[in-house]
Amino acid sequence: MNKEKAKLFRKVNTTAHNVHHNFGGDFKNTRNSRKETLEQTQGKMFGKKERGLDYTPLYRFLLSKVGSNWDEVFSEAKARLDKTDPIFWIVALNGDEKKDFVRVGETSYFSGLYVDDHNILQLSNPNLKASDMEPYCSCCTHTFNGKLFGTE
Repeated sequence: MNKEKAKLFRKVNTTAHNVHHNFGGDFKNTRNSRKETLEQTQGKMFGKKERGLDYTPLYRFLLSKVGSNWDEVFSEAKARLDKTDPIFWIVALNGDEKKDFVRVGETSYFSGLYVDDHNILQLSNPNLKASDMEPYCSCCTHTFNGKLFGTE
């Protein structure tokens, strides 16, 4: 049987109460201006921003592949994504760009990854744990690699 693997992204629930995704401002601010723009003359209303996608499954996939050959990991991830940009939000291709952790949402953090000299995917700071993280506010639930922190 030839089963297609699951996508490494998902649509965010945009109909839930109090879920805001930075809507507006793309077309509505130019609609009634005196200066004609390309959107006004040709009637294009699509925005420049992409909203409503969550790449948490991608980040978990990449964390599960630490220690694996980067070319194989990248090839599989690329086949299961809509675009490759989110991969490089968390993975640094050289040591100068690597970060201990990456903030991927308002309160979600993931371990930073990098590709070493032997083309192996590695954690930037393998000793970093959720208990080492400090939340920037006390009102929100913060997670590091899916584990809660700062909720004492």
